[in-house]
Amino acid sequence: MDPYKKMLENNRKWAADLKANHPGYFTDLASGQSPETLFIGCSDSRVPANSIIGLPPGDVFVHRNVGNLVHNADMNILSTVDFAVSHLKVRRIVVCGHTLCGGVKAAMEARDMGVLNPWLRQIRDVYRLHFDHLESIKDEDARFNRLIELNVQEQCVNILKYIAVQKAILQNPNFSVHGWVFDVRTGLIKDLEIDVGQILKEIGKIYALSGSFIGRI
Repeated sequence: MDPYKKMLENNRKWAADLKANHPGYFTDLASGQSPETLFIGCSDSRVPANSIIGLPPGDVFVHRNVGNLVHNADMNILSTVDFAVSHLKVRRIVVCGHTLCGGVKAAMEARDMGVLNPWLRQIRDVYRLHFDHLESIKDEDARFNRLIELNVQEQCVNILKYIAVQKAILQNPNFSVHGWVFDVRTGLIKDLEIDVGQILKEIGKIYALSGSFIGRI
């Protein structure tokens, strides 16, 4: 069967199987969404958000881009985060990188990537911020893996700079931000155990946009 037609056939089978096993499934799905988690991941086809955390449609709000980046001037992710925390009232944000990330690998190489140059610059900036540490890692694969982790960490820092996230933290003391790395080779997730409290202490006086939030730091 033609690959395109195969996708449509797969969709029909998927929907039919769900309706057969859970008759009210799509009726419930159409009634609205109340996800507790915003998942910010990479566009890589090997990292499907719902699948790797075992959650069905409706349970996780998802944004994906090359390198799982949180750009301060990208209206796509800005609107996604604002909608998730201000309107859907998610309780947590997860930034998920992954091993063998092509975006991170490209940012480690000194070559012209065309239109990707300004996008990958943010990962190059992560390398610059942690230059001495990364250069001390002589094994190239180990350095690659460490940059993947540091990139996730820095994107969590960027998330905490958003006013919508700062307001969410003020309104809900249980609101949390997490950094993960999905291992493509094993299928397992590594929790980087991001210390949000420490990050807020380090960046708060510069990036806090709410007077009441500054008082919390």
